[in-house]
Amino acid sequence: MITDVPPRLDRMLGLSQHGFHTIALAEWGTADKHDVAVCVHGLTRNGRDFDVLGEALSRTHRVLCPDVVGRGGSDWLPNEDAYGYPQYMSDMAAVIARGHAAAVDWIGTSMGGLIGMMLAAQPRSPIRRLVINDVGPFVPKAALKRLADYVGADPHFADFEAGLAYIKRVHAPFGDLSDAQWRHLASHSLRPDDQEGGYRLAYDPKIGAPFRDPAQIEDVDLWQLWDTIQCPVLVLRGAESDLLLPKTAQEMTQRGPQAELIEIPNCGHAPALMDDDQIGAITDWFARTGRTRP
Repeated sequence: MITDVPPRLDRMLGLSQHGFHTIALAEWGTADKHDVAVCVHGLTRNGRDFDVLGEALSRTHRVLCPDVVGRGGSDWLPNEDAYGYPQYMSDMAAVIARGHAAAVDWIGTSMGGLIGMMLAAQPRSPIRRLVINDVGPFVPKAALKRLADYVGADPHFADFEAGLAYIKRVHAPFGDLSDAQWRHLASHSLRPDDQEGGYRLAYDPKIGAPFRDPAQIEDVDLWQLWDTIQCPVLVLRGAESDLLLPKTAQEMTQRGPQAELIEIPNCGHAPALMDDDQIGAITDWFARTGRTRP
């Protein structure tokens, strides 16, 4: 175990056009803490990516780490068209309400960062402070085409070690993780295959539908949305990232909320937020920006 105390695990309801679904939730910290943080993972990942960060933040926050629908322990939706940012925003609004706080601090990796940006740009947003891990308002199509190489794949692994090797290869840009850290990530990234034995990835392959035809993939431009965000923002960028380009990261410091930028060495997309330096970058920023009540 890479943390001293495991999170509390729970489930809550979300609602789509197909009816109710359940959202798996890992929670850190005590319910009486006034400060609430929501940590949201990347496209094919899950909330247990934040176990180390969640334990660290629990000293000051109640921390909620959901599995976005279609990932981890959350339900799969019946139709691939149901997956998308409107649904994710709706579900995350329910997670925020679960925190029983007027405002929350948001930490989002990749897709989780985009969800946080979209929520922070809304009128009367409850996002008080926003930490974005290796994503920005411009996402180049070259990086999206790289993701298309594996997003939505449904490989079968004969045993856990084969699945672990796949996770290490696909997510090598996470950085120089220990064997224990890789095994932790893999243990929550794989699900037993009850029909064939062995393991498969712990996400619904239908989430890869937008990546099915690489010829249709285009740059994503959300600068207009970025310019409406008013809360303090910290941007973390993997020094070798192909998804958050240096030019984009610098422009994020100069327009809109004029974010603070920290570059994380020896990793690409996206820093795993599992080592002391990366976690310290977040906790130190929270300490410097204060906990001004809404």
